[in-house]
Amino acid sequence: MHMMRRSVALCATIFIVVACAKSEQAADTTKAAATPAPPAAPAVTLADFAGKWAVVATPESGKDTSVTKYTLTATADTTGWVIDFPSGLKVPVQVMLSGDSVMVKTGQFASQRRKSMKVSSEGWSRLQNGKLVGETTAHYQNAGADSVLKLRVEPTKMP
Repeated sequence: MHMMRRSVALCATIFIVVACAKSEQAADTTKAAATPAPPAAPAVTLADFAGKWAVVATPESGKDTSVTKYTLTATADTTGWVIDFPSGLKVPVQVMLSGDSVMVKTGQFASQRRKSMKVSSEGWSRLQNGKLVGETTAHYQNAGADSVLKLRVEPTKMP
């Protein structure tokens, strides 16, 4: 009989400990759920990139370190983005937002760096201190091992 009382008392104690532990966990998850998340960074829109930009594209490595300069005209939507080279060549640009960056892509056009070659490009830019910063990769047609050129782009907004 004495042994049975101890067993009942032990079971009751275990039951109370387990019950209290579950209540504390439930209270903790409720408290965590009530804590507000930090505010999200404001999303960028294509309107943030709209305007005319003087672009300087500099190769990241290699023998040819000369810069390529052009004007990028950007609109508040996905239509009308155009690269204007000093030679008069106008190249349409496809755009898409991704996080805080605008992704850009061109079709093939006559290279302004490598005469008599066709090139296409793809890259990204993001706003930083009133300027755009980013990278682009040029893909040259039929250029063999020298078919890819990575460039750093630094567009500055024009008045």
